Amino acid sequence: MTDDAVAPSPVVPSPVAPSPEVYDVAVIGGGVVGTAVLRALAGYELSVVLLEARGDVGDVTSKANTAILHTGFDAVPGSLESRMVARGYALLSEFAAAWGIPVERIGALLVAWTPEELAALPGLKAKAEQNGYVACELVDAAEVYRREPHLGPGALGGLTVPDEAIICPWTTTLAFATDALQRGAELRLNARVTAAAASDGTIELATGLGPVRARWVVNAAGLGSDLVDGWFGGTGFTIEPRRGQLIVFDKVSRSLVNSIVLPVPTALGKGVLISPTIYGNVMLGPTAEPLTDRTDTSTSAQGLEFLQDKGRRILPELLAEEVTATYAGLRAATEHSDYVVRMDADQHYLCLGGIRSTGLTASLALAEQAIELLGAAGLPLTPRPDVPAPLVMPNLGQASVRPYEDAQRIDADPAYGTVICFCERVTLGEIRDAYASAIPPVDVDGLRRRTRALMGRCQGFYCGAKVEQLMAEFGEPPC
Repeated sequence: MTDDAVAPSPVVPSPVAPSPEVYDVAVIGGGVVGTAVLRALAGYELSVVLLEARGDVGDVTSKANTAILHTGFDAVPGSLESRMVARGYALLSEFAAAWGIPVERIGALLVAWTPEELAALPGLKAKAEQNGYVACELVDAAEVYRREPHLGPGALGGLTVPDEAIICPWTTTLAFATDALQRGAELRLNARVTAAAASDGTIELATGLGPVRARWVVNAAGLGSDLVDGWFGGTGFTIEPRRGQLIVFDKVSRSLVNSIVLPVPTALGKGVLISPTIYGNVMLGPTAEPLTDRTDTSTSAQGLEFLQDKGRRILPELLAEEVTATYAGLRAATEHSDYVVRMDADQHYLCLGGIRSTGLTASLALAEQAIELLGAAGLPLTPRPDVPAPLVMPNLGQASVRPYEDAQRIDADPAYGTVICFCERVTLGEIRDAYASAIPPVDVDGLRRRTRALMGRCQGFYCGAKVEQLMAEFGEPPC
């Protein structure tokens, strides 16, 4: 691990040029897909702006997922999702290495607990091979327990997926947005888009910060992508929010599991898994609950009991460990089995809708696809001659050298030796750097996603007051 891998969060100056009256492209939605598209567009000589309803990027679906870098082994062969995930895995792996985003290739193990599930494993291996992934291996029960000795009794066999990995979803979205800014893009937060209308050969978007005009629009609005699509005449899909509740266990449980333990998937999704996180915890979940409320990220006693019952069978010892947190995220599921990508060249409009939990992995491939579709539809694409080099983001991974244990770094700046959050070993220097970064936090949750502060077993009981004091000192008063 080099010193650069834990360098301070980059500071990116705002573009010198004033905002144009009409942007070349406006991207709606500041999740992982929207920021990836913004970054890709900013690699060309275009004026581009991202419009995000909330006060931060990655603050809805992109912040609350299983944080897995998928190989796409179990995608529907021949689907757009299959292609995007396979391509996105390669692109995001390369990007993460360049930008210091933590990735751990710990592999995955599908475990069969019934004769029916065992019989399904060869078909899943064949599906993986249809998707171009040929590294899966069928293993017997003895090998399953050799790999995962703490599993509950009754496993009959398994399927290995050696290249499945865990990643930091928060830093990924921030890095995309940061790169877009240093390439000259604009980011408008708290700019919820409420309507769109054709106006003098452009598209006028009504936002919470006033009207924005653009020649082209990309819809990456996630849970609201079908509503935006309706403004442009789309009727091809409806977002059907699917809530996924998860339980995060204390770091002392990390030794109980070596890889991502997957169930045999069903039509509803990948099912309940147990996975380490790059922050050193172990995660159990998610549920898959169809909802109508697009904002309901609450957890429920029923959902958490369901997960505990599942976990008790898969990894019984885990249920004896302390729970650090519970949370829920919403997936932008639709009535279709694939992503919904629609280019309307006449209206200068591109829809990237129905991007489910694999969207993190597929994000850069979807951005690549967006550029291809927009170019074919007539958007002038002249590459910028001065695309900036990658920066290095703060590495939040437990497997990396953290600032508090880097003697050389502490000698150079004692703030990195001043621990504020003792559960997560977050230092004064890291909190200061978060507020000096290109996209500083606007609330406590944003600070968590940038530093891991308040994420530990005490959930801010001991350090909360000091963190709030620092928030007031370095940035805006906490909400």
